[in-house]
Amino acid sequence: MPWPSSPVSSSACETRPVRVLVAMSGGVDSSVAAALLVDDMGTVDVVGATLKLWGGDSDSGCCSVADVDDARRVADQLGIVHHVFNFVDDFESHVVGPYVSGHAAGRTPNPCIECNRHLKFDRLLERADRLGFDAVATGHHARVEQAPDGRFRLLRGADPTKDQSYVLAMLGQHQLSRCRFPVGALTKDAVRAEAARRGLRTAHKPDSQDVCFIRSDTGRAAFLADRVPLHPGRLVDHRSGDDLGGVDAVELVTVGQRRGMGHGTDGRRRFVTAVDVPARRVTVGPPEALLAGGLALDTVAWVDGPPSGDAEGAFPALAQCSAHGRPFPCTVRPSADPPPGEPPPAAGPGVDVTFDVPQRRVAPGQTVALYDPTRPECVLGSGVVR
Repeated sequence: MPWPSSPVSSSACETRPVRVLVAMSGGVDSSVAAALLVDDMGTVDVVGATLKLWGGDSDSGCCSVADVDDARRVADQLGIVHHVFNFVDDFESHVVGPYVSGHAAGRTPNPCIECNRHLKFDRLLERADRLGFDAVATGHHARVEQAPDGRFRLLRGADPTKDQSYVLAMLGQHQLSRCRFPVGALTKDAVRAEAARRGLRTAHKPDSQDVCFIRSDTGRAAFLADRVPLHPGRLVDHRSGDDLGGVDAVELVTVGQRRGMGHGTDGRRRFVTAVDVPARRVTVGPPEALLAGGLALDTVAWVDGPPSGDAEGAFPALAQCSAHGRPFPCTVRPSADPPPGEPPPAAGPGVDVTFDVPQRRVAPGQTVALYDPTRPECVLGSGVVR
């Protein structure tokens, strides 16, 4: 598989193979990623690593005991060394804790993105550095391209139905120069066919769909209830402010939610347009009430710095608001400075995104990925909805 050159000097590469630490989750994608790298033995020295992230009980996602066992067995099949790295404390502080506190404040965090940000492409890269590896590989469906000037670009995966560039849109030059995505140029069907051809035990294993630290049989409500108080709230109309009934726990409601919101007097379904946890209030309205002209992003990360814009720093982009959402045109500009006396955002300078055509509101805490409108497969960066 073609991949950008390693940051290791050419003289070093002449004396030893490039050493790659491949993150093996126990799924088919990372299994095939490891297998493709093993094919390059002689120029690539491959070692597998599974991250132990969740210290609690799990029956889904990529943190179960069965997943670790599958990764170890695949590594044995491939004839490579396999390690298990314990990052439980980091996962708790950077992923689980913020997930809980976010819901308690009325936000809807994306734990998979924060896991990528803080664990797979931060702590794992640090561990790889200490162990003398030149690069880290994962089974993500995305691609890295090195431009003629040596800068790196993050591109969508070849399979549009499995593209994972959205959950990697926080990666910058440092990470991309060290990352390999061996299955990014393959469709999912091709990945499974390759796994079956090699006789890998994960060839027909279903994809992970759930948040790994939440059990499928108890769900998000039980998980949060064990960690924070949940409070009943009232539903109010977005225009009149009339009381329309109640919800069992305002912390479990998210912007855009339809389920459990009932119908208006005209028989149309109601949607959540805002959540105010301190006031114990959930605002609802018809579908058109969900439309917004834009949003503000904090925790902004650029693949290669913000694109050059006009005199005010504004530039066009395509915004994608969910993992497999439809990108739509927008204009991005630096956020205005806070009013005098107000501190700047804790997450650093943000950006304001104006939609060309009004779109459905995006829940605070969710991530928006930005793509290049002149090359829609190319990621510009991302931010978290304020």
